[in-house]
Formats: sequence, structure tokens, C-alpha cells
Amino acid sequence: MELLDTLALTTYCPLKALNAGLFISRGAAMHPTRIINSHELIFVKQGALDMWEDDQTFHLEAGQTLHLWPGRKHGSIKPMELGLKFYWIHFEIVERDTKDERTSGDRFAPALKIPQLSRITQSERLEALFLSFLKDQETGLLHPYAANLLAMLMLVEVAQSVDDGSAHPWDTNVVAAWAHTYIRINFDRPITTSKVAEALGYDADYLGRIYHRMYGCTLTEAIHRRRV
Repeated sequence: MELLDTLALTTYCPLKALNAGLFISRGAAMHPTRIINSHELIFVKQGALDMWEDDQTFHLEAGQTLHLWPGRKHGSIKPMELGLKFYWIHFEIVERDTKDERTSGDRFAPALKIPQLSRITQSERLEALFLSFLKDQETGLLHPYAANLLAMLMLVEVAQSVDDGSAHPWDTNVVAAWAHTYIRINFDRPITTSKVAEALGYDADYLGRIYHRMYGCTLTEAIHRRRV
């Protein structure tokens, strides 16, 4: 019987995902000094990581990502502390064939801008993508194209980070107002800055910055003032 309700889509993904993992430091380990031929995205879950690439140095804390470029030497600056956890994924860029009509025209979204060092505003979303990738990779159920799309979504999360202040002011004002309302409603409960951020689904440092920008005080100060 012919299936009349099957949707066939021609899709294009500019990434080829290679492999990924979760590193948990047992203390005193050093990231190998090396040059690789693929891109690498590192996402720190817990602790701090100090890395270098060519003549640049980077200090990453929980909720931050680092993009390492292929063909550049990189390594860790000092031994990685006990309890450090970070996700990593290697990927390659696949050049689009401009001669193919299916991959040309204005149907494709504008190029993503991936900062080399970034703080993720909703880190749980990025972690969920890593966990999905790793689960299917471990069980052997990770289809290559699904792997590519998951890697692409990871980079979308990084590109959407607003650590550089590039987000639309209206967006950040709305989020700050949500925090203000949450404090006004829940000030009599044992809330903290981290609990407010968790309730709203945002990184605590990011939420604190945009709140201070709009209201002129920290989240902790706002909680104390409301309780007085």
C-alpha cells in the first residue's frame, strides 16, 4: 500500500559530529598538549578549567564554553582540580556544494556567530543536548545525521548566549522583570540568588547582571530590601 502521508524533506547540516564525552577529573590531570584536525567545544559543568590555545589563555568556570580551533596547539595551563567536570565534543565543518540547487538560495538561516569563550544563559539546555548525544553514542543508537543535528543545536545554544551583551534590551528587561516579580511574590520564603535563577531557568551570574543593569542592585540586595 502506498503511503500518502509521508513528509519528505531535503535538509542540510554544515557539521559532521565525530565523538563526545564527559570528563571527570580525579585531580592532578593535565589536558594533553596537542594539535587536532577537528573543532572542539568544551562545556564546563562543575569546577574550573584553565586552557591555552596558541598565544591565548582561557579561564572557564561552570556554565562556560570554549571553542578550540583545528590546527592550533592547545593544552591545560595547570593540573585540573579534583571534581572538575566538563563535556566535550569534536566536530568538523562540511562545506556546502553551491552547485546543488537544494543547498542554495535564501532558505538557509544566517551564519551563526560562535564566540570562542562564552557563558551559557540556560546551561541545562546545553547539558541536555550533550546527555542525549552521549546516551545514544554509548548504546550505539546515535544515527550520524542525528549526531550532526545535536552538535548543531549545541552551537545554536552557544550562539544565543548573551555574555557579550548583544541580546535585545527588551528581552533582558523582561527577564529582569520576571526576577523582580518572583522576589516580590516569594520574598518570605528561604530564597537565594541561585534559587531565583533556577526557578526562572537562567544562569545565576547572567540573571544577576541584567537585574543589576535594570534595577541598580544585586538580586541578594533586592531580596533583603523586600524583607525589610
